[in-house]
Amino acid sequence: MYIYKAGVVGGGAMGAEIAQVITYSGLPVVLVELSMELAEKAKEKTRKIYQGRVSKGKMTDSELENKMALITVTDKMEDLADVDIVIEAVPENLKIKEEVYKKLDEIVQPEAIFVSNTSALSITKMASFVKRSERFAGMHFFNPAHVMKLVEVIPGLQTDEEVTQDVVAFAESLRKIPVIVQECGGFLVNRLLMPYLNEAVFALQEGAATAEEMDKAMADFGLPMGPASLADMLGLDVCVAVADILYDFYGERMKPAEMLRKMMEAGRLGTKSGKGFYTYPEGGTGDLAAMIEETQKETGVKGTDFSVHRLIFPMVNEAIICLQEKVASARDIDIAMMAGTGFPRGKEGPLHYADEVGLDSVLTEMEALKKKFGMRFHPAPMLKRMVAAGYLGKKSNKGFFDYV
Repeated sequence: MYIYKAGVVGGGAMGAEIAQVITYSGLPVVLVELSMELAEKAKEKTRKIYQGRVSKGKMTDSELENKMALITVTDKMEDLADVDIVIEAVPENLKIKEEVYKKLDEIVQPEAIFVSNTSALSITKMASFVKRSERFAGMHFFNPAHVMKLVEVIPGLQTDEEVTQDVVAFAESLRKIPVIVQECGGFLVNRLLMPYLNEAVFALQEGAATAEEMDKAMADFGLPMGPASLADMLGLDVCVAVADILYDFYGERMKPAEMLRKMMEAGRLGTKSGKGFYTYPEGGTGDLAAMIEETQKETGVKGTDFSVHRLIFPMVNEAIICLQEKVASARDIDIAMMAGTGFPRGKEGPLHYADEVGLDSVLTEMEALKKKFGMRFHPAPMLKRMVAAGYLGKKSNKGFFDYV
């Protein structure tokens, strides 16, 4: 199915950016908001993105206006009647999404494709909100959508294979890198990223390292920013929401660090509130040290060791579990982590990195970390099987990838 016109419901930061990405590819888009005032604000967000390109000499004023002419903003859902695909980007609340989809189901043309930009909610559940559930899929853009190349394409249980391929082709037409991810809690990137961020909070609350020390160590490893800076940028409230979803799905290995929720409840949400792991100019003085001391008294755990692998190996281990569950291929897992999180290109993704280190070494370190820190470091069964079979990575010419 060729897509000639798209719709976006929800003009917040993500919705407006998605609309900009669509118009940049040359397609017209209808953006729907609750009111014309909000719709016009969303349109201005897209203009600011284009204006940034003009300021950098990457676009002329005339080209900007041509792209802006492709955006129609409205407060009427009925204006989506002739779109070929509609992207929902409303708040992460199932009741709100259900109301939106039931309205859309009565409005859009029979062959239209429904997609949700949700970062964690069930695609299968949302597909049940429409009568054409086979024409429903997830299409998770990453923030900021106009910069990040990765798009997770998530089919639900009901999704027709042709629809999945149409969504992949649409993502490619937007100059994005689509990765098909089988539906699971947190999908792929958030499922791998959260154990890394969560372990950083454990390390902080146990006095293993400061936020600054961890950020420097992970920047030296090659990541674009460390876990504390990244969590502050994402928002601690968002991190807690994702952590809770993963804990509900996967149990003890995803148990959130105690201080993560304490920070959120104390209003330390990151850059948006002026305080998080760091205190920003508008944030005033912080009380992070007191929270660390309080958490250590409650848990009885302090003075543990910090290492880069303490943070990276939970990500690697979850990548292996995703591979054994067939959530995505080894190649797509590594591509997703490079495109979605900036995993260092020289290390080529968590599975390539495990092959480089040696799977026997990864297993030995994981078992040692498990003795120190518990079940969240329990090695993936697939890792144990591969080591037992002599598939050790580059040193044996076979691991998650083949080497000759």
